[in-house]
Amino acid sequence: MSLPIWIYLVISGVFVSAFMAIKTAKEDRAIETEWIEKEGQVYVERMEKEKERRKQLDEVG
Repeated sequence: MSLPIWIYLVISGVFVSAFMAIKTAKEDRAIETEWIEKEGQVYVERMEKEKERRKQLDEVG
C-alpha cells in the first residue's frame, strides 16, 4: 500500500521548514551576540573615557 504523493510533499515540507527555522534561529543568535559584544565595547570605552576625565580633574583639583 503506497501513500499518495502529496503526503510525501507535506512531510518533506515539514522537514524543510524545521531546517530553515533552526538555521534562522542560529543566524539570529549570532547577530544578537555580535550586537551585544559591540554595545558592551561601547560601554567599556565610555567608562574608560569617564575614568580618564575624572583622573585629569583629580590631578588639576
